[in-house]
Amino acid sequence: MRKNIVAGNWKMNKSFDEADELVNGIMELLEKKELGKNTLMILCPPFPYLEMVSDYSNDSYFMVGAQNVNDNDKGAYTGEVSAGMLASMEIEYCIVGHSERRAYYGETDAIIAKKVDQLLKNDIRPIVCCGEVLEEREAGKQFDVVKRQISEGLFHLSAEQFKSLVIAYEPVWAIGTGKTATPEQAQEIHAFIRQTIAEKYGKDVADEISILYGGSCKPSNAKELFANPDVDGGLIGGAALQAEDFVNIAMSF
Repeated sequence: MRKNIVAGNWKMNKSFDEADELVNGIMELLEKKELGKNTLMILCPPFPYLEMVSDYSNDSYFMVGAQNVNDNDKGAYTGEVSAGMLASMEIEYCIVGHSERRAYYGETDAIIAKKVDQLLKNDIRPIVCCGEVLEEREAGKQFDVVKRQISEGLFHLSAEQFKSLVIAYEPVWAIGTGKTATPEQAQEIHAFIRQTIAEKYGKDVADEISILYGGSCKPSNAKELFANPDVDGGLIGGAALQAEDFVNIAMSF
């Protein structure tokens, strides 16, 4: 049975003390509210806070993920972080291909494929993002865009490797804009992603993959979004920076 997952992407936010306060707030709430047995919570803080958050995760209810990784083993890449470094810290998950990385840093599907390979080689589970911008949605190209991103970034993997992935669909037009895909729109594209995977790897593999919604998910709409059969949780941005909001989203299954 595939997992329900709520992953909090903190992006470039919070001072060290604020990050510490956020983790403590999440833990205090989780002591009062029990996550569903099939629900997994992942916190993805900025790189400098990974060790601090990991120390808390040893005694709590969440796992830890990084927000990015370099596509090389090691070398003269100033300011970058390798999958081997993350593995040495026992980081379990890592986001790759986020729309902001694609837009601001020119990451291509080929680069994302290499990052995925690095993570899998180091036994870290990739959370791979895909999704269309507003112009592509308005032109009716969302299915073409998502299929290209998945096939060119991921279809070089074996079926066994693919089972280690988590997919996050980001309607880029709904990130930070206050707009949200309707539950029907979310289900439509999530079902399409699962069908695309099934066409390559078979239904059994597709049914094992958790597919998350990554566009302005809040406590007020999480339950309705997560009620869809192919929406297995959320990659949460802004709401992940507030302990109560984030935990309430995790309780929405």
